Amino acid sequence: MSSPFYCIIKGSFIPKNYEPDGDSVRFIADNPDLYQNLHGSYRIKPSRKDGSVQLRFEAVDAPEIHYGKASQRFGDKARDQLLAWMGFKNIQYFPNNPDRVQSSEPETVRGAILSKAAEANGRPISYILLENDAAPLKDGDWVRVDDALLKSTINYRLLDEGIAYYTVYTSTPFDHRQLLRKVASQARDANRGVWELDTTTEFVLVSQDSIGPDGQLILPKLFRRCTDYLKDVDNGFQGNLADWLIWISGGSRNENDRVIIHDYLEVWLSDLIDQRNKRIVFKADMLDIMFMEK
Repeated sequence: MSSPFYCIIKGSFIPKNYEPDGDSVRFIADNPDLYQNLHGSYRIKPSRKDGSVQLRFEAVDAPEIHYGKASQRFGDKARDQLLAWMGFKNIQYFPNNPDRVQSSEPETVRGAILSKAAEANGRPISYILLENDAAPLKDGDWVRVDDALLKSTINYRLLDEGIAYYTVYTSTPFDHRQLLRKVASQARDANRGVWELDTTTEFVLVSQDSIGPDGQLILPKLFRRCTDYLKDVDNGFQGNLADWLIWISGGSRNENDRVIIHDYLEVWLSDLIDQRNKRIVFKADMLDIMFMEK
């Protein structure tokens, strides 16, 4: 069972000179030594420029703005909403790179992360608290993240407003999954945010444009897999998406995620994909699945 206890690390969020999106920003810890409390801390490499690290928001996945050169519908809206909620205004982007923040008011926003581990790419997996909600908590303490504290996080709000998809891993505690699934289900029932546009259950994949900024909106993890698949198709791969997931995972790249359905049935991501010509059916309810942490 995954522990519901998380370490409080206070600091500042900073978008300037970076490329935030709807589920990730940079964070500068007041005391970077606290990262040593986290599982996989050796993976965390703060920037030499400003000491910031990229975060991975726990339990959410927002539409992509810049997966390489690929992006999705609603990605810019998710980013803009997140930054506004965090208190950033008058955000300007570089003319030659419209994803990179040139300036914002204020330049940083105070708050804290609740984290217990860093993922494979060195990003602390984090719940996000703004300054007022973090004020009663002591820097460096370990706290049980109960329902009340979880509801005060930006992560919860992202799901409540449908700004991001519910996407959980085996590292996400059971009680958290239950609460977050419920709020995501309510957002879906109300067709809020991504749920008004979502076509994950069945979509057509002809080219990158099919799932691009003017195309169909699908679960971001599936978007990333489809994007990489299309690149290999352009390079000569013959086979459908499920074939590709199995093939690519035979080497050093494991893209065929292990998935748990209803907390008891373990399958491969490729098992959930049924492709008929260019039409792809995703055979599971997105709110009933959990990915195995790599």
